[in-house]
Amino acid sequence: MLNAVHHVALICTDYDRSRRFYVELLGLDLIREVYREERQSWKADLRIGSVQLELFSFPAPVMRPSHPEATGLRHLAFSVADLDPVIARLEAADVTVEPIRIDPYTHQRFTFFRDPDDLPLELYEVPARNGSLS
Repeated sequence: MLNAVHHVALICTDYDRSRRFYVELLGLDLIREVYREERQSWKADLRIGSVQLELFSFPAPVMRPSHPEATGLRHLAFSVADLDPVIARLEAADVTVEPIRIDPYTHQRFTFFRDPDDLPLELYEVPARNGSLS
């Protein structure tokens, strides 16, 4: 049976720009970074909590539709204890963040923004309770 999500893989059009976005702006930890000469491709393994995000570059990646209602991965969501400081950090870096919404079932706050390749990302507020996320 399945135990957990190990990683999510993203292909970017500008490796340096996307690496800065995910590592410096969003604060993911860089585990390792390698250049694969045979594929002319950079690969960075990033960590957020217990999940890894693999960031790939290729010489001429094909673009695919990224509309929220298209078949396939809809978006990647990150949990945060407080939306407000994260939104402020993104907006200070000129990242457009959608207005905050309220989940009608959990009553939690959430919002969407996009990475440098226009991939949809979500921030979902899960306030800390007694020192832990729940």
